[in-house]
Amino acid sequence: MPLTESIVDGLIQAVRLAARTEIMPRFRNTAGDEIKSKSGPDDLVTIADCAAERVISEASERLLPGALIVGEEAIEEDAGILDALPKAKLAVIIDPIDGTWNFANGLPLFGVILAVVEDDETTFGLLYDPISDAWIRAGSGKGAFYCSSNGTRRRLSINTAGNGTIGVVPLFLFSSSVRKRLAPRLLGFDRVMSLRCSCFEYWLLAEGACDFAIAGLMKPWDHAAGELVYREAGGFAAMLPDGKRYRASRTVGHLLVARNPERWAALREVFAEPVS
Repeated sequence: MPLTESIVDGLIQAVRLAARTEIMPRFRNTAGDEIKSKSGPDDLVTIADCAAERVISEASERLLPGALIVGEEAIEEDAGILDALPKAKLAVIIDPIDGTWNFANGLPLFGVILAVVEDDETTFGLLYDPISDAWIRAGSGKGAFYCSSNGTRRRLSINTAGNGTIGVVPLFLFSSSVRKRLAPRLLGFDRVMSLRCSCFEYWLLAEGACDFAIAGLMKPWDHAAGELVYREAGGFAAMLPDGKRYRASRTVGHLLVARNPERWAALREVFAEPVS
């Protein structure tokens, strides 16, 4: 089934509906017993994550019958879903609340991420902000656009020149041994940050506010949409350590993105050994 504009619009509206009915009513209004830990005390899931994923998954199944639905929370119940991704002809990858730790702690910095993947190639990516009801969307070969509920639509095109030193490095996602090797190298940059929210980290990258980023963990719901958005905005992305193109099913290595291939190559010298 071709990914028509009607289907894309349906997916966007499903995300907006989930945010309006399941996420925002629970923001700063979620009881303690509605927040649970997954792999650790800072890896959280809330009742809003599960409810929003259900709404978006059901809409995705209607819009794209037969597609593999890869929801972050569904993976917690059935890891075999993720195993099916590399061979799936069509898949929808959903992060119902990206930045759940922020959401659960009342910090207004969280988003919804959705990607459509065909034969392991991301063909549509969505970064959605529930608070402002605005989003960034990208289609493979079609560019990246900022959109808002009032009809604003603006094509994103980053300045690919220069060797800026503002980046995203989520140190807490690396092992302690890697952190010890990597942290001293960050002193050479002007500003290094982590928002605990891939949605808005890629948002900043696509708007040109950041110069580079390196991923700590390769989870498809964190990167499939954002990597496409960044490339469609003019940026460059490839995997460490092998320099290969990112694929949604890739779980080994670290994704490094930068304004241009030359800057990527220079950053590779900084990051390759500490994370290998």
